[in-house]
Amino acid sequence: MLAVVAIFLVVVLIAQFTGKDSSPETTASGQSMAADAATANDPEAQLKAMIERRDPDDPRAMGDIDAPVTMVEWTDLRCPFCGLFSREILPELKKEYVDTGKVRIEFRDVVYFGERSASASAAARAAGKQDKYVEYLSAIYARAPESGHPELPDEELIEVAEEVGVPDMEVFKKDMKDPQLAAEAEEETNQARQWGVQGVPFFAVGSSSLAGTQPIENFRAFLDQAIEEAS
Repeated sequence: MLAVVAIFLVVVLIAQFTGKDSSPETTASGQSMAADAATANDPEAQLKAMIERRDPDDPRAMGDIDAPVTMVEWTDLRCPFCGLFSREILPELKKEYVDTGKVRIEFRDVVYFGERSASASAAARAAGKQDKYVEYLSAIYARAPESGHPELPDEELIEVAEEVGVPDMEVFKKDMKDPQLAAEAEEETNQARQWGVQGVPFFAVGSSSLAGTQPIENFRAFLDQAIEEAS
């Protein structure tokens, strides 16, 4: 029922010591320092330090910074199954686990479906610079078809920003074309592939992971086990 994927732990730790690519987020944030501070003989702690941002000012997250469990989701804004998770599963998990302080969810939007995915990721990150990332992600997925990959032209990306109330639309339009945001998305995508994330949505809590949009009972069991282990 639960996908406790030991190979995820192995692949990520190998990538840490052999990979030459690192995302700007990992380099610029406290992740690398946290990884150094993790107990050298505790691979699980090292893994959590690498994949969890745990930044109180992180716009690409929901939930208490001090929640006992952090679940990381890799997602692509053009992914139909990511949309299904966002519409049907995430609201229940938010109510049951995030709003109760048990779980924090951090999002890593990656570019797995081409140029328009890259544009959508940059737009979401631009919305995040004005504290509207989560709302933007939800609005994109609310529009998504049940199958296939939406085109998401620039006009629609701007329309979604207006819909969710991004405060300064002129700044948003400039930021969504910022090469730095595109570079961050590309680096995070390369890192995900290096870590063995072959498809989206993909979810991890430490070395335990779930692949794909599964029944909510599987997510409950996944998170309940993580909470029990963290207590």
